[in-house]
Amino acid sequence: MSIAIEVTDLVVTRGRRRVLHGLTCAIPRGSVTGLLGPSGSGKTTLLRCVVGVQRIESGSVTVFGEAAGAPSLRPRTGYVTQAPSVYADLTVRENARYFAGLYGVGSAGADRAVADVGLAEAAGQLVGTLSGGQRARASLACALVSSPELLILDEPTVGQDPVLRNELWGRFHELAAQGTTILVSSHVMDEAGRCDRLLLIREGHLVADDSPAAVRTAAGTDDLEEAFLRLVLAGQN
Repeated sequence: MSIAIEVTDLVVTRGRRRVLHGLTCAIPRGSVTGLLGPSGSGKTTLLRCVVGVQRIESGSVTVFGEAAGAPSLRPRTGYVTQAPSVYADLTVRENARYFAGLYGVGSAGADRAVADVGLAEAAGQLVGTLSGGQRARASLACALVSSPELLILDEPTVGQDPVLRNELWGRFHELAAQGTTILVSSHVMDEAGRCDRLLLIREGHLVADDSPAAVRTAAGTDDLEEAFLRLVLAGQN
């Protein structure tokens, strides 16, 4: 199995609070890996470590064999934060084409990314006039324009209707089938079953690292939310 991301004994402290407690995991290339856990469990901090923008106390994170945050990884990585990272005074199309220009991608690629996230009809709208869910999709389009090898998504489906959520997850799996490695965080447990692999964390501790089927088997239930609860309780004993 070819590894895209390798995390070893990762410890992160922010202020006086330890956020991650010696996490170790490996994420295979060309997979959709779900990072799931309650709000405040350390999901965003782990994603920031993978991107290379979070100071770590100890341990290591490598991406495609290089230290996370290495300059050579920047054009190979797409990162969508929880807060939309697009310009409110530009249209959706202008934002996508701006980021495409930074990566040396033509306007056709930018327009395709806008269509892929379901914003073709809103392409001419100013981002400042969009709903929160639409802004999140505009950010995703900007991350997709460069066809990154690694796509880091921090709760990208929050505020999206069920139909669009389903379409986005379909797009994530299409990208993975083409070789893109996707690490996507969520606190919505019904999205866990859509992933190839799951990382379940609670209070900065790794509770499970396996396929959805294996997590269900380990917990003795077909309900992934119940499986997560059982695994958490088992870890406290």
